Amino acid sequence: MLRIVEGLLIFIAVSQSILGILGNGFIALVNCIDCVKNKFSVIGLILIGLTISRIFLIWLIITDGFMKIFFLDMYLSGNLIKYISYLWVIINQSSVWFATSLSIFYFLKIANFSHRIFLWMKGRINRLLLLLMGSLLISWLLTLPYMRTILNNYEINNRNTTWASIYKSELFVYQAFLNLGVIFLFILSLIACFLLIISLWRHNRKMRWNVRGFRDASTEAHVKAMKVLLSFIILFILHFIGIGIEIACSILPEKKLLFIFGMTITFIYPWGHSLILILGNSKLKQASWRVIQHLKCCERERPLRTP
Repeated sequence: MLRIVEGLLIFIAVSQSILGILGNGFIALVNCIDCVKNKFSVIGLILIGLTISRIFLIWLIITDGFMKIFFLDMYLSGNLIKYISYLWVIINQSSVWFATSLSIFYFLKIANFSHRIFLWMKGRINRLLLLLMGSLLISWLLTLPYMRTILNNYEINNRNTTWASIYKSELFVYQAFLNLGVIFLFILSLIACFLLIISLWRHNRKMRWNVRGFRDASTEAHVKAMKVLLSFIILFILHFIGIGIEIACSILPEKKLLFIFGMTITFIYPWGHSLILILGNSKLKQASWRVIQHLKCCERERPLRTP
């Protein structure tokens, strides 16, 4: 029975990874074409960076997960764990940085505040994103040397003890330090979402006596942005929970089922948020509709071509 459940969860995880690669690849392709035909836009570059980083993140998660499930001894004995750890820090933090930049972009473009700081930030979005890029680079500079120290300590201690005992005693302390940059960026997304909610509430109260059509149009823009931000927050929390389950169970063979379950939860974020981005963006939604119509036409023409 456990074998059947494990196989089903692995199938779901692989299916989610395929959906994530297709969805994020579609968003990246549409925005790349748009950037080539038209001029470069900040939102286009953010979406391209976000989707590409998520594609790499999906490949990294599936590679790491399959190595731990089927080739654990090889995974622990070689240098693969070092390479995956370094790549994880870079790709994961990059993905969160692009998602945070997207949240801040929506907030500054749609929210309506009269405070001087907000107006200053609203007129300097590009500089603000460069400042966030600086925080990402600082996070890398702090995290990568710390990761190297952790891996070196593991390699030294592995001569006298097992990785499992090390993980049990020091795992969560290490993970807390390694994810400080991610937590900081996620807090910025929470603040942007909270301020956007306040802006929506103030907007509804202010426009209560105005023309209904104008109020609805502006409210719709707030609601669309809220869907993107809230979906990112909820899905990223699930993603973080899944990673926590994976880390806690990765070295313990008797908890393989729980590890696979954690990996399945982890994949909900990369493909789920890409789907919400497609449905919430008119350009992406129209492009996806054209692709679906084209596939339907090809499917109808196929029986006519066969003898």
